[in-house]
Amino acid sequence: MASPTLICDTQAWKDLEAHVEEIKKTHLRDLMSDVERSKSMILEFDEVLLDYSRQRATLDTRDKLFKLAEAAHLKEKINRMYNGEHINSTENRPVLHVALRAPRDAVIQCDGKNVVPEVWKVLDKIQEFSERVRSGSWVGATGKALKDVIAVGIGGSFLGPLFVHTALQTEPDAMECARGRQLRFLANVDPVDVARNIAGLNPETTLVVVVSKTFTTAETMLNARTLREWISAALGPSAVAKHMVAVSTNLTLVEKFGIDPNNAFAFWDWVGGRYSVCSAVGVLPLSLQYGFSIVEKFLQGASSIDQHFYSAPYEKNIPVLLGLLSVWNVSFHGYPARAILPYSQALEKFAPHIQQACAPKQSACMVSMESNGKSVSIDGVPLPFATGEIDFGEPGTNGQHSFYQLIHQGRVIPCDFIGIARSQQPIYLKGEPVSNHDELMSNFFAQPDALAYGKTAEELRKENVPSHLVPHKTFSGNRPSLSLLLPSLKAYNIGQLLAIYEHRVAVQGFVWGINSFDQWGVELGKSLATRVRKQLHASRTKGEPVEGFNFSTSTLLTRYLEASADVPCDPSATLLPRI
Repeated sequence: MASPTLICDTQAWKDLEAHVEEIKKTHLRDLMSDVERSKSMILEFDEVLLDYSRQRATLDTRDKLFKLAEAAHLKEKINRMYNGEHINSTENRPVLHVALRAPRDAVIQCDGKNVVPEVWKVLDKIQEFSERVRSGSWVGATGKALKDVIAVGIGGSFLGPLFVHTALQTEPDAMECARGRQLRFLANVDPVDVARNIAGLNPETTLVVVVSKTFTTAETMLNARTLREWISAALGPSAVAKHMVAVSTNLTLVEKFGIDPNNAFAFWDWVGGRYSVCSAVGVLPLSLQYGFSIVEKFLQGASSIDQHFYSAPYEKNIPVLLGLLSVWNVSFHGYPARAILPYSQALEKFAPHIQQACAPKQSACMVSMESNGKSVSIDGVPLPFATGEIDFGEPGTNGQHSFYQLIHQGRVIPCDFIGIARSQQPIYLKGEPVSNHDELMSNFFAQPDALAYGKTAEELRKENVPSHLVPHKTFSGNRPSLSLLLPSLKAYNIGQLLAIYEHRVAVQGFVWGINSFDQWGVELGKSLATRVRKQLHASRTKGEPVEGFNFSTSTLLTRYLEASADVPCDPSATLLPRI
């Protein structure tokens, strides 16, 4: 059988390889002087404004990227995803996170069945349960209302919901709905994380949501057993049924754990972990904190972008343009990273979520993140080109005093600037020339131009900068960025932003010809950890020596066991945090 064709073998790819050499001869100062070009690189959908005029690209570049999309059968692949086909071929699964936020009357087929009614059955169950808890009709074992929630999960079961929670915490409508309530997230198996999560909480008023599709995830289940012991020690074992619920598909293990299966909320194999925030994984804890009506607006914002991504032509399609520009920057310019720079403190957890959702690797690099962190095609063929960027970021203006030096005068790193027109919490001080939000947004508007234009040695000399400082104060410019401006940061807008980046990831993977929806790279470390876990148990309980590992690992394990030998480790007793 003939080998599958890689995208780099197509004429469209080769045309871009030749074209990038022309682009390298230009500077953004010159590109930005073309007003018609800039006009054509600004578009708006549903009050989200995208400006990508500061990319190192021309209108001809854009046309060639569209031809690359055609060569990669991008539209066909998008349609296959929305039609419920098993595009996650290595796991033989559909990829249907769009169904999680589809309107109730939508039809999205999966294996011959419309899955939207199933989704809404779970959403209705979440609404009913969360309202019972919030109203006080569902109470804990001692009759007290449950005001505090700890969500236990890891990876996508943690970072996505945490991002949305952090973004909603200071939104006025959400704040009012959350008054008197707390939501915490326990992810790390480190006992310090457990201690911090239960600090100041009373088991009598705490509800634990255990999030694990299989109910076998090692870190999550150890943390869940720890919180079960925390509740049982204070209230008795029978209290678990009133203080713990589950998001899982494994009802047998849920019941065995001590949770009533009626208090388990389902999701499906066609929901990837890092795309699961719109499932019960995120919707349940967020609804307990903010009420279902707030979370439903978040889902509606995501659904708006879903419909836009599916139907808009390439030149007006925000996720398609963002994805193609990322391919352009990574595979043709060779930029290794991307900075995600939200000018809103409420979005402080956005970059960490996107890192796990779409921070891929170069094919020559062994750093492995989820989604596009691949070095082979979907057909298993090694890729001779780079397939992604390393994502990082920090809210402005904090990042400006952290890593912007690198961005301005070090390595070239394309930047995503995310701005919000109306602050969640406006502040105006008498006598100040601008409001606090205006001060923040002044930097949002200025930084992209500073990166694009830079500052030349000639300009510095005209400003009478001492000659010995001219090399240090010279900025080369020509550093690409794009700007997204949202009207506000309400639940609806948070949903829009999430969906834009989710679909951007899909576009990149579809064009590169990789599977963005499996995560085999996570499994190897887990299997090796199982061996170590067995060794630690044998050494702690039976005094067995460390055996079967290489010299380096054996040395470290032995030192660890020696250094922690005085820490109580009695398998017949329980030790909980002292906080």
